[in-house]
Amino acid sequence: MKIMMKAPAKINLTLDVLHKRADGYHEVEMIMTTVDLADRIELEPLAKDEIKIISHNRFVPDDKRNLAYQAAMLLKERYSIRSGVAIGIEKVIPVAAGLAGGSSDAAATLKGLNRMWNLGLSLDELAALGSEIGSDVSFCVYGGTALAKGRGEKIQHLPSPPNCWVVLAKPTIGVSTAEVYKNLKIDGLRHPDTKAMMTAIQTKDYQKMCANLGNVLESVTLKLYPEVAQIKEQMERFGADAVLMSGSGPTVFGLIQHDSRMHRVCNGLRGFCDQVYAVRLLGEGIPVD
Repeated sequence: MKIMMKAPAKINLTLDVLHKRADGYHEVEMIMTTVDLADRIELEPLAKDEIKIISHNRFVPDDKRNLAYQAAMLLKERYSIRSGVAIGIEKVIPVAAGLAGGSSDAAATLKGLNRMWNLGLSLDELAALGSEIGSDVSFCVYGGTALAKGRGEKIQHLPSPPNCWVVLAKPTIGVSTAEVYKNLKIDGLRHPDTKAMMTAIQTKDYQKMCANLGNVLESVTLKLYPEVAQIKEQMERFGADAVLMSGSGPTVFGLIQHDSRMHRVCNGLRGFCDQVYAVRLLGEGIPVD
């Protein structure tokens, strides 16, 4: 029995870092929402007791560095599963882009194997397992829109934001999240207004949502990688309603209400950026079944 799963990307409407914790992680507060750009995960039982990653993307590791592999291994070890699985990953989300592609693949694998192996785990239990793999995996288990705190594992669900186009543009560079956090100076940061963003989402106020986008990691990434700053400037120049970097970058997204302007922004960006996507906000979570 093959099981097919969708693994959607996320963007950060806000990303705030409050302080560095005693355990070495940073205390974050961020609002994330899923967008209609998704990897496809295919799970197939294997007679041999092994985990096999199958992907035609050369940037996707096929060993324990892969978060989907880690998800399968975690379930096997925690619940004494003696069967194997082949995990096919069809990448659509750009790799190392600040869009949680690897985390979403891991979340989809957890949900799919929960069905395949008849574990009967709830979404909350799967999200708790996901927090052991990576900081965005818990959110990706639920999908939809949420406020995430702690390392990202404390999730408060929010309603869908006002719908609009999201134009994503990723330059041909990778960004090291560890390097960005290492260079982040928390003193003097201009913190986003997380509460104002929550209110904008709850009242479906598009203008207020645009006005309250904010990501403190831009203070590092835009300096280290001028290509990201250039894309942000171009997207604003071509007429996006609001522009922000997602996660630690390098992907930049623009929110746009009108179809005609969305096409203009996309066409303008394609002149100097290979990976440009126009997608919709999903808002709602992907059902487990």
